[in-house]
Amino acid sequence: MYNYIIKGGKKLHGEVDISGSKNASLPILAATIISGKTTKLYNVPDIEDVRTTLKILEELGCKIKKDKNKIIINSKDVCQTTISDNLMRKLRSSVIIAGAIISRFGNVKFSYPGGCDIGARPIDLHLENFKKIGIKIDENCRYIECKCDKIISTNIELDFPSVGATENLILASVLGDHEVTINNSAMEPEIVDLANFLNRMGAKVYGAGTNVIKIKGVESLKQVSYKIMPDRIEAGTFLVAAAITGGSVKLNNVCAEHISPILSKLTECGCEIITSNNSIYLNANKKLKAVDIKTMPYPGFPTDLQPIFSTLLTVCKGTSIITENIFENRFKFMQEIKRMGAKATIEGKTMIIKGVKRLHPANVESTDLRGGASLVLAGLACKGVTKVSKLEYLLRGYENFDKKLNSIGADITREEGE
Repeated sequence: MYNYIIKGGKKLHGEVDISGSKNASLPILAATIISGKTTKLYNVPDIEDVRTTLKILEELGCKIKKDKNKIIINSKDVCQTTISDNLMRKLRSSVIIAGAIISRFGNVKFSYPGGCDIGARPIDLHLENFKKIGIKIDENCRYIECKCDKIISTNIELDFPSVGATENLILASVLGDHEVTINNSAMEPEIVDLANFLNRMGAKVYGAGTNVIKIKGVESLKQVSYKIMPDRIEAGTFLVAAAITGGSVKLNNVCAEHISPILSKLTECGCEIITSNNSIYLNANKKLKAVDIKTMPYPGFPTDLQPIFSTLLTVCKGTSIITENIFENRFKFMQEIKRMGAKATIEGKTMIIKGVKRLHPANVESTDLRGGASLVLAGLACKGVTKVSKLEYLLRGYENFDKKLNSIGADITREEGE
């Protein structure tokens, strides 16, 4: 495994091309199972989570060809309906593959998924709502088995607008002669991208992007080509990277509408922001000030960007209050940032940050995917050398993170870790 050695204290300036969305790619990759045909996907990020998902698809019987950021998947010969335990443990979102397998074969067997330790993130919501559409669940200490003769027409009321549960219900309901309505559904852009992809194949998914989604089952799906949407979390990360170093950046291949809460808070901090059709420009040429943030389901402030934005707030003038409403362990990263001189206190789901003039270099360890990115950004803001270890978390979600940062003026090198 690698470590990052960061020589910080340099202002970042330049342009960055944003990669395809991690959180849109994973459910769309899962959805390729349903058609039993060939799918061509473009703008797929080359990250560890995608590689793990592709390994699962290959184990199930898909034939896969890769060419740069284009992936060709032939799911005709899929016959395996058990997802291997070792791959499930690497990836929390692997559970959405279950919905796709059920849609095509009516049964699936899988173990409890893994992923970052940022909170409970139980899959109970998935399983309870599977039952409501006619899927029988058998749980034991090791595996979960799902069987379904026929998806039934029903109205579902989600207790929480879970992205994963919404995606799983959509995937499981695509084929058949039923009509499933999901109330209080997640509204994230990645849900819209999944629905657009499925509809391109001939599915009938209505209302994606709103809190009510309807799925009318169809007999079959056709083969298609599709381009994945840009990654809004990566976009927000690079905007904060420029802001925390007092620099400027232009992002290409990005949708400003997807990250409007981040743009609003960066403007409130004192950044200059200019948006156009597919680009965002940020300039942070003055001392930034503290702001308060509350994470909420889309279209609110995204929990994935809370650690990254909170790191910026550690060097903003004044006191910031951060309320984390999604994941109870999202503040774990701050213990490492405090080793670099940050002043923060945590009580339950609230963190109070008192801005300091500057952070100081240290040897720190990633605690999760977005927490790892926050440590890199903290290192960029320091004068001196910071070492960030346990990069396996970071590599799950960012494509060429160090190379992209270096292209706009950072000084990051990789070294072999233990």
